Amino acid sequence: MTGPEEFEHFLCSLEDSGCKQFKYIEVRPQSPLGPGLETHTGFVKNKTFYFHRLDLRPGLDELFRGFHKNCVQRKIRRAEREALTYEEGRSESLLAKFYRLLLMTRRRHQLPVQPLVWFRTLVNCLDDRLKIRVASKEGQPVASILTLSFKQSMVYKYGCSDTRFNNLGGTFLLFWKTIQEAKALGAHELDLGRSDSDNAGLVTFKDRLGASRSSLVYYRYAGSLAESSAERWKTQIAKRLFTRLPDGVLKGVGKLLYKHIG
Repeated sequence: MTGPEEFEHFLCSLEDSGCKQFKYIEVRPQSPLGPGLETHTGFVKNKTFYFHRLDLRPGLDELFRGFHKNCVQRKIRRAEREALTYEEGRSESLLAKFYRLLLMTRRRHQLPVQPLVWFRTLVNCLDDRLKIRVASKEGQPVASILTLSFKQSMVYKYGCSDTRFNNLGGTFLLFWKTIQEAKALGAHELDLGRSDSDNAGLVTFKDRLGASRSSLVYYRYAGSLAESSAERWKTQIAKRLFTRLPDGVLKGVGKLLYKHIG
């Protein structure tokens, strides 16, 4: 679509075609729409996120200087002093290390863990466009991230860690290694993805990597907003339950739910 007027016409067409017959209709533009949108259509703001991108075109020295001095630069140097080992690839061994850390992290965030078969499928389908990166201390995995490469972008997709070792700087070491590799491959940006606008910790983490921040606003057809509020209420109850489930049960819940919620 070429502009706001064309997009507004598209939304009006959706409304005229009978939005109410659907559970909901949500649109996710890459930039906020004009203030007149909600006046002329039945779509209203539903969720707001932040989106972070790091421009990789400057040199490595300049990119390093763009990191927060105390929270990122010093952590990378700490990781080097601690002699953390770095591994990358798509092996079953690396996937197992990543998944153990992911289970810890999802529980900490009160969320079910994605099925292991999901990641195996990604590895098989994406081949060398996917890479698992793991930082370890004396053989103990302490942090891991999963990245994807697409054209001139390196995409940070999943991250996880063992919080007992966060002071060693493993996560920041992984991002620094990723940036170095992306530069070597000729990538122009590191796509750090979206963050909930109220997740101050994650937003600050990405800010401190020197990434630029923009807003993502999602719109829903107004008739479905009451149901959306009910869904959020149910989610809060489920989150409290997820922190108490044994690992095996939490994995089973994730296997069941991710067929439907992605």
